[in-house]
Amino acid sequence: MGGFTEEQIAQFGLTFGVGAFMLYMVFIIAQLARESKAGKFGTFVLFLALGFGLLGFALKGLIKWFLGAA
Repeated sequence: MGGFTEEQIAQFGLTFGVGAFMLYMVFIIAQLARESKAGKFGTFVLFLALGFGLLGFALKGLIKWFLGAA
């Protein structure tokens, strides 16, 4: 498919597809905060609680990359 191997396509999908999905999740959290009229503190709590999982997932990839490169 276009001269790319299956591994290259999968790596591209995991890198950019999951990144795009994570950005979409941030949009969903912001939309939820806006529609519920959460206020500044409520928005902070929503991003803290719901965004913590996204942050952990991103850090896991960063730690794996760092330990693999060391």
